[in-house]
Amino acid sequence: MKQIITHLEQNDIPAERKSIYTDIELLRTYGMDIIQESGNYYVGSRYFELPELKLLVDSVQSSKFITYKKTGSLIKKIEEMASIYEAQLLNRQVYVTNRIKSMNESIYYNVDEIHNGIAHNKKIRFRYFEYTIAKERSFRKDGEFYEVSPYALTWDDENYYMVAYDSDAKIIKHYRVDKMTDISVTGQERDGKEHFESLDMGTYAKKVFGMFSGKEQTIRLRVANHLVGAILDRFGKDVSIVPDGEDHFTVSVDVIVSPQFFGWISGFGPDAVITAPDEVVEQMHLHISAINDQYKK
Repeated sequence: MKQIITHLEQNDIPAERKSIYTDIELLRTYGMDIIQESGNYYVGSRYFELPELKLLVDSVQSSKFITYKKTGSLIKKIEEMASIYEAQLLNRQVYVTNRIKSMNESIYYNVDEIHNGIAHNKKIRFRYFEYTIAKERSFRKDGEFYEVSPYALTWDDENYYMVAYDSDAKIIKHYRVDKMTDISVTGQERDGKEHFESLDMGTYAKKVFGMFSGKEQTIRLRVANHLVGAILDRFGKDVSIVPDGEDHFTVSVDVIVSPQFFGWISGFGPDAVITAPDEVVEQMHLHISAINDQYKK
């Protein structure tokens, strides 16, 4: 109570204990959860509870596409939603040093401009780059601008992607937001709406491995029983699992066939095998053979 009175005096607000008691009761009457213990007052419940704020902090600090600078700024803002004591607890659990982070500080402006294009139903133009072994930017298409119709932003494999319709190729494509630069909204209206509306983003994310493009195909896998959790984690609980002997099961899933998909299958060793279609089985064979050739003595 003494601290409350002192704080009010510092802001030129004269107050007595009785009036403060009345004010606190009035705040309680109107729904504020004010708790009194041993002469101390504090807010019992807040819009975000401490475990919820911790989840937000963990998401920010583990996100590769958020730079070190922006990570610190966002975490400080999250801490402001907690009490000063809870903020200290959050701060003690922040681990950002040595994490892999984006080098592109303009990613937030990129996201804002992409949202502007979506909100105003306009195409956007941008340049797209990769890094060389000298850690310098190398622009695709010799630095020429891409022009696409943006429809969504999605987070996959710790990276942020824009999903857009390419009018020239007449297909949906995705681009890493941290590798886009010089983004601007054009005066042209978006096209390809029917293509995006037929696309289920949740299903799309399950099919694509590492956001690598490729041909979508239905794949049949024969998998050891102990890997059922890994299959459900990746493709969801709606997949149809058919027992195949005592120790294995088969499952058919739709995937975008790419080297990343073959790498994912290879990670399970002999416990996960592609059995159909023959075309993909052969591609997997060539993939493994090429790797094997690299390691021959």
